[in-house]
Amino acid sequence: MSQPAIRTRELTKDFPVGFWRPRPYRALDRLSIEVGAGEVFGFLGPNGAGKTTTLKLLMQLLFPTSGDAEILGRPAGDLALRRRIGYLPENPYFYDHLTAEELLDYYGRLFGMAPADRRARIGRTLDRLGIGGERRLQLRKFSKGMLQRVGLAQALLNDPEVIFLDEPMSGLDPLGRRDVRALMLELRDAGRTIFFSSHILSDAEALCSQVAIVAKGRLAASGRLADMGEFAVHGWELVMANVPESALDRVRAAARQVLAVAGGRYVIDLAPDSRPEELMRELAAAGASLVSLNPVRETLEDVFVRRVAAMGDGARGDGGGR
Repeated sequence: MSQPAIRTRELTKDFPVGFWRPRPYRALDRLSIEVGAGEVFGFLGPNGAGKTTTLKLLMQLLFPTSGDAEILGRPAGDLALRRRIGYLPENPYFYDHLTAEELLDYYGRLFGMAPADRRARIGRTLDRLGIGGERRLQLRKFSKGMLQRVGLAQALLNDPEVIFLDEPMSGLDPLGRRDVRALMLELRDAGRTIFFSSHILSDAEALCSQVAIVAKGRLAASGRLADMGEFAVHGWELVMANVPESALDRVRAAARQVLAVAGGRYVIDLAPDSRPEELMRELAAAGASLVSLNPVRETLEDVFVRRVAAMGDGARGDGGGR
């Protein structure tokens, strides 16, 4: 088995809370996860679940109370790793008197890039993120969505092997979200590993083969979406148009529910063990036309809500004794 790109073992972080007699507050409780190389890994949870704390621990912006983490087989604090990873924080703050080109030039110098290589990389990276003539404007004139694109550009400037993205879709409009999703899949196809946190579950469903769900500082669930039992087919949603009245009795006998919608269409809810193709053939022979057929599964949102609720109130507490 190949070495995971990212691994945490019992990673724990306590913060002191209170002034006179501070007590430990456990923001992250014994997190153990593994992320394979070349994967898009979704790290999911509500606000305050411990996602950003985990990313800061991996970046060594915070230090763990206990446990450890590895990236590309080396301890997370290894300085040599910095050339091989990229990081977009949740709320990036840049020198807003600089232009996008000047900012990336600054980061390129930190990486020790030669001037010619630096200029070429800056141009390619800004083009890749859809930043055109705006690249010569001061960042203070950028919208939040454009600043997010600049943040992604700095995370990719050094062509990293592992990319950490904290809420990368934040502030983006629908077109921007689509572009970032396409970019993440492009990076995956190029063999890069992407670890991104989000509370937007539709993004994870569209991008991830594997996810981890955290709630109240603890791991609530993890695994590949295809292997999680919650995502088995629970039924079929068949939408047909121009269904003749004479065929409706047959439809109602075969379906769990039939709902008439606008435009003469019917939404037909079928049991998971039914054979929707047979009903489709019958209705087509009667003159109906197919609009769509979709499996009915629980969404990540359904699983997310149930798993978080199952954590109860005891998922967090004083760090002492753990």
